Order: sequence, then C-alpha cells, then structure tokens
Amino acid sequence: MVKPVYILGISAYYHDSAATLLCNGKVIAAAQEERFSRKKHDPAFPKLAVQYCLQKANIEVKDVEFLAFYDKPWLKFERILETYMSFAPLGFSSFIKAIPLWLKEKLWMKDLLLKELDGFTGEVIFPEHHESHAASAYYPSPFNNAAFLTLDGVGEWATTSFGIGNNAQLQILSEINFPHSLGLLYSAFTYYTGFKVNSGEYKLMGLAPYGEPKYKQLIYDHLIDVKPDGSFALNMQYFDYCTGLKMTNHHFHKLFGQNPRTPEGKLTPFHMDIARSIQEVTEEVVLSIGRHVYKETKLENLVMAGGVALNCVANGRLLREGPFKNIWIQPAAGDAGGALGAALYTWHMYLDHPKLPLKGLDFQQGSYLGPSFSSSEIRTFLDTHNIPYQEVSKENLETEVARLLAEQNVIGWFSGAMEFGPRALGARSILGDARNPKMQEIMNLKIKFRESFRPFAPAVLHDKVSEYFDLESNSPYMLIVAPVKENLRIPMTPEQEILFGIDKLNISRSNLPAITHVDYSARVQTVHPETNPSFFRLLAAFENLTQCPVLINTSFNVRGEPIVNTPSEAYTCFMRTQMDFLILENFILAKSMQAPLEADLDWKKEFELD
Repeated sequence: MVKPVYILGISAYYHDSAATLLCNGKVIAAAQEERFSRKKHDPAFPKLAVQYCLQKANIEVKDVEFLAFYDKPWLKFERILETYMSFAPLGFSSFIKAIPLWLKEKLWMKDLLLKELDGFTGEVIFPEHHESHAASAYYPSPFNNAAFLTLDGVGEWATTSFGIGNNAQLQILSEINFPHSLGLLYSAFTYYTGFKVNSGEYKLMGLAPYGEPKYKQLIYDHLIDVKPDGSFALNMQYFDYCTGLKMTNHHFHKLFGQNPRTPEGKLTPFHMDIARSIQEVTEEVVLSIGRHVYKETKLENLVMAGGVALNCVANGRLLREGPFKNIWIQPAAGDAGGALGAALYTWHMYLDHPKLPLKGLDFQQGSYLGPSFSSSEIRTFLDTHNIPYQEVSKENLETEVARLLAEQNVIGWFSGAMEFGPRALGARSILGDARNPKMQEIMNLKIKFRESFRPFAPAVLHDKVSEYFDLESNSPYMLIVAPVKENLRIPMTPEQEILFGIDKLNISRSNLPAITHVDYSARVQTVHPETNPSFFRLLAAFENLTQCPVLINTSFNVRGEPIVNTPSEAYTCFMRTQMDFLILENFILAKSMQAPLEADLDWKKEFELD
C-alpha cells in the first residue's frame, strides 16, 4: 500500500487567501478563507480553510509532510526596496507604512506559518509567485504538453510570464517585470472609474460594452508601449502605485480630462467609454502575447492563470482569433489559486512526480472542492429552526425544480460541494429563466442588490452549446465569453440604434435576453454530467419542459458578501432577498411558507457600499 503524502498549499496576506490539500498529487480539498470568515476577499491566514481541508481528509496537521506557500517573501521584499530606492524621495510616506509590517512579520514568513500551523513538523516550500500560477494552470489541465501564460498585477518581480509544461516539468521561458504590468494597468482604470482594485475589475469589464473605445489610441500613445511580440512597457509618469497609495496621479487625470469617479458616484458615458477603451487594449495585448507564445513554443495547447486570466472577454477573443487549438484556464486564476499551484509545484517539480492518468475532463474535478452537506445534516438544520420545507425524492428533484423555473420563479440552488474560485458553477447558484426579458433587472435589483448594468451568465448543456453560442469547445468554468448565435439575435430598430450607454440595457438582444449582453455576447458555462450530474439533470429537465437547455446562473450571494457556504447562510440570503424558492439538496423551501426573518432593518444598506 502506497504511503499517503499530504501537501498543504497556502496563499495569504495579500487578498483572497486560500488553502489546498493534496494526497499523493490528487486534490482532496480547496477553499478560500472568505467563505468561512464571511469577509469578502479575506487576506488573513486561511485558518478556517485549512481546518476544512484537514477535516475533509480526516487528518491532523502533524500528518502533513509539506507546506507550500505561494510566493517568495524575500524576493518580494527585494522588489519593494528596490522600487522605493528607484523613486526616492517620492513614496517615503508609503514606505514608512509598509516596512514595519515586513520587518515584523512578512520577512519571517516561515516562522509565521509555523506559528499558525501549530503541530506541523514537515518541510516548508516557497515557489515563486508565477511558478505557483503556472503550476495551477498546467497540472490540473487535461494536457501533458502545453504552453502556459500567466498574467497578473505582480508577484515578486514578474507580472507576466510564459513557458512550457511537459509531463512533470515546468519551464519559464520569458518574463515581464514590475512596474510594467497589464494587471496593474487594468486596475488603474478600475480605480479611475470608481471601483475597488482587486475586486471591481469584473465590473469594469461588464461596463465596457456600453461605451465606445474613444480613448484607446490615447492609452497607446501615452500609457503603454506594445512591441510586435506582445511585450510592453508602461509610462510610469501617469501612475502612482510605485510610490503612493493610489493607482493613478494628476498626470493621468489631466490626460483624460476628469478626476477619478467617487465610489458609488454616477456612471456617465465617459466612464463607459473609458471602460471600453482599456478593455480593448487589454484584449489586444493578450492576443499579441498569445501569438508570440505560440510562435516560440509551437504548441497547440495553452493554459492560463493569474488575475488577468479572469478577463473572460479577452479569453474569448484569444480562443477565437488566436493560434491555439485548445485553451484551459484555472478557475481560481487569482491569488487563491496560488495555494493550489504551490502544492502542485511541490508534488511535481520538487518531488518529481509525473502527472496522473487523466480521468474525466481535467484534474480540477469541476472545481467542486469545497464543503458539502448531507441530506441528514440539512434536515437537522431545518427541523432545529422550525423551517417549513418539502422533502422531494432525489429522483424527482430536478424535474420539480425545472417546473418552478419554467414558471418564472427565481431559485436559490444549494447542491453538492462548494466551488473553488470566484464563479458559481451550479453548487452555490441563483438560477432563473434566461428567456425572460425582465429577469436580468429582477435579479440585479431585487436579489443581488447591485448595479443594473451587470450581466448574467448562461449555464448550458455541454452538448448543446454550439446551438446557442459561437463556441465549439467546452467552457466548464465560465471563463470564456462567446457571441450568441446569429439566428437567435434580435436586430435593433433604427430608434434603438441611436441609444447610448445604459439606455441600451432593457432592449432584448436575443431569444435569451437575460443572458445576452448589449454586444450580443455571453459568459458561457458548459455543464457536464461527469462533474455535476445534478445540475446537468436540472438543465436537461428544463429543456424537456421548455425546449431550452439554458439557465441564468449567478453566484448565491448579495453584493458585498462572499458566496454562501453553509445551509444557514443560504437560508439567510434567501430570506433577505426576493428569491421565490430555496433548494437545499433535496429539500424545497417556498418563500410563501416562511415566517419573517428577524433582521436589522438597515441590512440592505450594508450592501449598497461595495
């Protein structure tokens, strides 16, 4: 019998901390700390996530042989020191705020980790940040030979890297270093348009189709110099992130003619045009880099990770217009996925183990790697709190829920193991009928409490995807944007053509208006029976009733909160929104049957400030 070798991967102390546990190279569990602490983007040591991982494997800390941290603190400190020295005396106020924390804690990361993991006696491994990203992209992918591309804000020095994965080995071939960063460029515009850096970038991406790329050339002329091979350099005259506590400076604001939008301030056509401009620049740079990577590696498979790899519009263009036959993107592409990558790097590169034989779509297991709850546990929760419910046989569950969806109800769907990564993939989801032209507005304003322009994603049976979208490959992790099929689109009238910005929002653009963005695109999730049989059966049952295998799938949370983890959190979210039904495994809860939830009357205001 093979002795189990446990490796615990950790990402922490920046944002989106997480933990991952491997046993002999197989992923046993992975989760972000925010799902347990309920602090969105929680950067703290993932104590609760580690506890979950160990409980899932039924082991203790002393049973773990290797602890892998997702970057090299000393190398990151070197970058911080050199940056301050290069820009001195600018940035002194920022310097004196940052250095004490480094001198007190972060430089002594090994000691800090051992203190947090009392009882651990094994070896501590520190891959570089982009090695962790590359490992998180390559090793879970279905390929034994692939090019990898990692793009983010910054790790230690690298902001962009590419190379080759071949069986157990990863080789970085080239890097672009700080301060030149596509991720930080995009974050600068996130800040400028009034959204939160490191969390609001997807809002900027969602706003972009409402604008025109009026400022794209200005960005190329003044902010970024892109070479034919995709390498780039930023003009640091316009940015403040090297020396200050902001992303942009007065030169940036003067260039575009306005000061940054205040958070929650009015979104104007100017902000939409800014969003569209930087989005198109980002897409074009990613395309240029992708073509260069293909030229250098001659490989038909590409894997991606890093925060920029969550830009699903750029991913879609790279898949359609780029040279690669297949693209696989790590679903936890940001820093949370670094925990997984660090652990996998340790198993494959440090311990020199080959990739395991592929069984299924990939090695990510649909990314359903978080906690799950049995029917008996849920029944105990419901009975303990005197919550009315209807128990349905597992054989009839999906058919009954499909009927409720066809009747235009909004459903909270809590099923199986929680997803690892920022996307809800049919385990902790809110579902609705994509054919309803009012459903986007209903779900944004009455359930998610968020900006009306934010689009919703479609979940579709994997074998029907090409009937509804211009997409021939799988997209199981909702990380590819694809055009809606031409024959499903509804052309705009001459009167509608002259509308601008948010005025376009309520115009039905296709036969699936609730998931079709203003540019006739959609962020597609293909659903597979191998990874989520219950969600697959639900879509099949909905198709049987409506002849449509597509549903709205959005994350089970409200604005400002992490995705729900437990039945209690799901019930609270259900009761504080206008969802009609909640499904907890095979238990159906109707809103009409529930007693009012005791809650602070100011509860909704908490979610207006994100």
